[in-house]
Amino acid sequence: MVQNARDNVRVLLLDIEGTITPVNFVFEVLFPFARDNAEVFLKERGGEPEVQGDLNLLRQEYESDRAKGDTILEWTGTEAIAAVPYIYYLIATDRKSTALKSLQGKIWEQGYRNGTLRAQIFPDVKPAFERWLAAGKKLYIFSSGSVQAQKLLFRYSEIGNLTPFLSGYFDTRTGSKMESQSYKKIAKTIELAPQKILFISDMVAELQAASASGMKSLFSSRPGNYSTDPQEFTSIQTFDGI
Repeated sequence: MVQNARDNVRVLLLDIEGTITPVNFVFEVLFPFARDNAEVFLKERGGEPEVQGDLNLLRQEYESDRAKGDTILEWTGTEAIAAVPYIYYLIATDRKSTALKSLQGKIWEQGYRNGTLRAQIFPDVKPAFERWLAAGKKLYIFSSGSVQAQKLLFRYSEIGNLTPFLSGYFDTRTGSKMESQSYKKIAKTIELAPQKILFISDMVAELQAASASGMKSLFSSRPGNYSTDPQEFTSIQTFDGI
């Protein structure tokens, strides 16, 4: 039950896609924006050290894919835009690539700052944030998107800047969202026993990993989500009542 899940909770750890934002915002707005602007971005900023760092990591990932025999487009040439076909491939397959997520975050930043992008947020989110903080809870985010992309999403949302509500952010640099060790690492970082943390996500594998670490878990069943309600976790449709 929801009441049992929230008992003795001091921190809420939240997924983004399908929990705070609609799934279709990610797949129909953010991903296409990154894809459509990747080539121009790399032509303009491909020489910057941070972008070069992302590209070097992408190249390592590409070589690993090739060694495993994955069928992907060729990466030919040394210029930054040579990475574009591989970037398209990773976006199309929704690869949880740390380097890709970092690069996407940099591309989205331009869209957020010039007003082209505004993050869609479920209407119950801000009232819940206000309620939880008033109750003395702390809020953290754990998403496969880079920390940079997370901060931009909350800074440039359709309902205003939500970053003041959040105490911290975690991405795949912490580890996979489907491994319990990642959640143990988060608990250690925020210096709190896992049993005092409530994780909310729309992905069953993530909830299983969080639960294995000792965290409490709730399944987010938002409109448009792909995952069906699991039997092993309490399901919620909104943050109301949490």
